[in-house]
Amino acid sequence: MMLAAAQTHGFLSPTGVEIAFLLVGIATLGAAAITVTTKQLVHAALWLVVALGGLAVEYLLLTAEFIAWVQVLIYVGSVVVLLLFGLMLTKAPIGRSPDADSRNGWVALAVALAAAGALVWVVVDAFRTTWIDLDGPSQGSTQVSGEILFRHWVLPFEALSVLLLAALVGAIVLSRKDVKAPEGKS
Repeated sequence: MMLAAAQTHGFLSPTGVEIAFLLVGIATLGAAAITVTTKQLVHAALWLVVALGGLAVEYLLLTAEFIAWVQVLIYVGSVVVLLLFGLMLTKAPIGRSPDADSRNGWVALAVALAAAGALVWVVVDAFRTTWIDLDGPSQGSTQVSGEILFRHWVLPFEALSVLLLAALVGAIVLSRKDVKAPEGKS
């Protein structure tokens, strides 16, 4: 009975999870669009939280709980907080910023669409004949993610940690006040 129900499910009869995935994806895409189009930096950071949170919900819908929590803890919890501290410590304008509009919106849109098209083409081409093995441990589990991360992605993982460390050191350097030496002493 269960097999017959699974065979009748097709592309034109989506499940509740697929509908939720689509709706959350549309909301996430909208939040991402607002993030890059708003002229207020703090609002952009807050919309980035919404977009990254939407990605975490998408991971939960794909039953990749570990990746979803990593998304929340690292990106929403750390990167956005670091970005907001960087805004506060560098005395960036909080309200509307004239520097936020470079008047190159159409060029940026064309580049973004070309990059998105290239990414979609690369992903579709790379995974056209790939099938997910559902008999083993689930693909989003901690065990599988850890094995893939530390077997195949150790170098990029460490490079990313160095990049985040450099960003933190840069934020500290930018936020320091210039200390003048007293006159007569060098």
